[in-house]
Amino acid sequence: MAAPQIPNLKTLRNRTVIGRGKGRDNAELSGPASSEDKVSNDRIVQQTDQDASVSRKSAVDLGYLDDPFAKYFVSGEGQRRFPIINRGTYVRTKAIDNLVETFVNNEPTTKKQIISLGAGSDTRFFRLMSRTPDLTGIGYQRPNLVYHEIDFPENTIEKLRPIHCTSDLCRHIKPGMGMHNSSCSEDDSRPVDTLYSENYFVHPLDLRTLNPTTPAPISFEDIKKDLPTLIISECCLVYLAPDAADAVAQYFTKFFFPASTPLGLILYEPINPLDAFGKVMVSNLAARGIVLQTLRKYGSLEAQAARMKMYGFEETGGATVNTLWSKGVDEKEKERVAGLEMVDEVEEWELLAEHYCVSWGWRGHGIWQGWKDMAKEMEM
Repeated sequence: MAAPQIPNLKTLRNRTVIGRGKGRDNAELSGPASSEDKVSNDRIVQQTDQDASVSRKSAVDLGYLDDPFAKYFVSGEGQRRFPIINRGTYVRTKAIDNLVETFVNNEPTTKKQIISLGAGSDTRFFRLMSRTPDLTGIGYQRPNLVYHEIDFPENTIEKLRPIHCTSDLCRHIKPGMGMHNSSCSEDDSRPVDTLYSENYFVHPLDLRTLNPTTPAPISFEDIKKDLPTLIISECCLVYLAPDAADAVAQYFTKFFFPASTPLGLILYEPINPLDAFGKVMVSNLAARGIVLQTLRKYGSLEAQAARMKMYGFEETGGATVNTLWSKGVDEKEKERVAGLEMVDEVEEWELLAEHYCVSWGWRGHGIWQGWKDMAKEMEM
């Protein structure tokens, strides 16, 4: 389901959309009105993935992030983003990386799994598998981690194209059905939208089709119901109608996984749609046909925390991107990042960073202690 971040936020610089009227504000936060609108909206959401890839590559090229895999998922040369967009990409990525690494590294001998909703061209699996020294020369650096991605078939087809023909990518995937070996030889029998291996699964699926009253998709047999599990949604559920977004989350938290399974959820989403800056943000995205359907319902940190509780999580944490920058990045790293580009629109950066947040919730004990510590750090 779409991309790991809101697409091309440089349009926020265009202030001419202010004053369109309350009626349009309401429309911009609602869902598509007809089946034709729904199909069109799905197509727009699917296409946002390339915007996210370009933003990620921009941050990598300028030295914000270390991601040798980003280049494989961008068509053409990419585009340099504005400094505040690059910084936002950096902060969001680092914050989620910290939460993911804390989950993976706590009790490292315990087998775990990650499920990324609407993963698109996200590179996190490959970064995780390559982040520790590879003494074997064949990858697979997280032997106790299994990674699942779920997205529209249209997006999984695009995701798998570079994977199947790039040794730097497929070397990190343990051979299995759908990924026969770590070489890049052509194989006409290989599914074009699906990948099953020992450590990496790509599921072509519209999340809205998940329903507790019908059998789970056959591919979900590879998702183990008893493993400690982390679910990630980076600007995925925000594109769904509120009831549909809640149904997807609760499918996993209240139906698919038993209550005894340690479970965590990370959300990266926009917030604060009703102030002046938020209205500009919503209007500019709506001009591209992008509708943030859950934004009004979950438009604050407090609403995000209540949402986590409703999904059945015992404890929660959350912070705006602005707070994650000020409290979650140490001074030495801030100096390094500040030296990459001049951010002369400090006020605009702070406004933008106050309109996006990372929130997290978890159930179970022990394995989530690091998440609890991070939540307390953001509150200080």
